[in-house]
Amino acid sequence: MRKLPPLHSLRAFEAAARHLHFTHAAEELHLTPTAISHQVRQLEEILGVELFRRYPRPVRLSPAGEKLFPVLRDSLDRIAAAIGQLSDDQNRPLRLSVTMAFASRWLMPRLLQLREQTGVLIEIEADDHVADLHASGIDMAIRYAERAGMDAEWHRLFPDRIIPVCAPGLLLDRAQLTPDQVLALPLLHYRWRSGAANAPNWERWQAQAQADRGRPHITQTFSEEVHALDAVVAGQGAVLASELLVSDQLNAGTLVPLSDISLPGPTYWAVFLTSHPAKERLQILLEWFRSQRSPSCTSKAAPPPLA
Repeated sequence: MRKLPPLHSLRAFEAAARHLHFTHAAEELHLTPTAISHQVRQLEEILGVELFRRYPRPVRLSPAGEKLFPVLRDSLDRIAAAIGQLSDDQNRPLRLSVTMAFASRWLMPRLLQLREQTGVLIEIEADDHVADLHASGIDMAIRYAERAGMDAEWHRLFPDRIIPVCAPGLLLDRAQLTPDQVLALPLLHYRWRSGAANAPNWERWQAQAQADRGRPHITQTFSEEVHALDAVVAGQGAVLASELLVSDQLNAGTLVPLSDISLPGPTYWAVFLTSHPAKERLQILLEWFRSQRSPSCTSKAAPPPLA
């Protein structure tokens, strides 16, 4: 006979450990934070160990919690997958989580091609916040990150670099500009959602270019990457952009690269749960994305091997 704690306490702990936040776990399970706290306390009393370090804030897992969490998370995923396989509708669209810029600039022009070549129907969830694959109902996420995470299967899709671009009208018939001439253009900027300390910006590009000009003057800042790209296409200035996202505009000539000097960019990954009940269709979708490793992309860097 299996000796197991109550399922509700295990679910409460798993959600709290995944979010590292009792309120977010409560929202997911449609409970109150107090109920989550009581159920986690109950589990700790049954096991005779502390699962969280609650002080100082923020909440973090104890050594015992770190040992239990991945086993419990993966087990609940497998249970959900087994149940899903009993009723999985092969005609159900797969929900794909992407950033708004990736959806607008890269995926939309290729959407008909995706459907025709794979036969897989998808629903696009465009949001710059990272989707929780364990709780959101998202089947696959396209993530932009420097390295693979540990929460699911991460498959490398596209390398990237960050390059300065503008509309051709700003070049004034010059083939390319010196770094100082680039920095003299109206400079546009957008806020990176990751908040990473090494997020690309004009100061970093200036240092990479070893330009002598004073501190870059930003003409306009945008909260959304896609709006900054729209402004650049409209001829309002120059921006540091993901080479992948502007590859179609570069090939069409509606945008032009301003310099060979670039900043390293994160990698695009396809991410999904190992135990997903629609794994076969997810694999078809993954292979289609891999086939789009574009010969049209202008990057000269050799792509890293696929995961």
